[in-house]
Amino acid sequence: MALLRRKSGSDPGEEAELESAQPAVEDARKGPWDIADAQHLVTGEGPAEGVVDLGSLVVPMREGFDLRLQVDENSGEVLAALVVGEDGMLELRAFAAARNDDLWEEVRRDIAAETAQRGGTADDRTGPLGQELYCEVPVQMEDGTAGIQPSRILGCNGPRWFLRGALLGRPAMEPATAGPWEEMFASIAVRRGEGAMPPGEALPIQLPPDAQRVG
Repeated sequence: MALLRRKSGSDPGEEAELESAQPAVEDARKGPWDIADAQHLVTGEGPAEGVVDLGSLVVPMREGFDLRLQVDENSGEVLAALVVGEDGMLELRAFAAARNDDLWEEVRRDIAAETAQRGGTADDRTGPLGQELYCEVPVQMEDGTAGIQPSRILGCNGPRWFLRGALLGRPAMEPATAGPWEEMFASIAVRRGEGAMPPGEALPIQLPPDAQRVG
């Protein structure tokens, strides 16, 4: 599986890895943000120190987390941003939405139906960031035995966009320990762009210009 790094990855694609930056200065308020309200992350001169600008996603990195990009091997399209830590992972994707539309309600229904088709379960819950979906899906482990993969699906409706996050690992299994991961999701800013897009279409994620493949 190829890696892309800045300066110095699974699923249907490759992964790109960006070197961890120093944590950005935190704003006292909570997001996720629309880029128009994220002057603490990006100004006219570019991203603040410790912030990675991926086009539709602007990610303030924190100590202990790495940022990787999941890349389709055939098209080269970046599919998702992956925030990876020692005990888990947060997958991030942003989508176009109609103004004042509750895409999160529709997405939860779709994910629950897909999970049921895969023989799993999906429970609607209220968490620290609002409504979320707790899913358990049967999987085959590396040793060939059957297992269960838990995940917490987070969502946020924004102005003409929707941000989805999927927590895997310990932050999914032990929500009481997931504070730093929830704060990471709440710190993201979304750049919708002005072009016309149908609701539900993924907003493009861009590789930083200095990313390079290392494996």
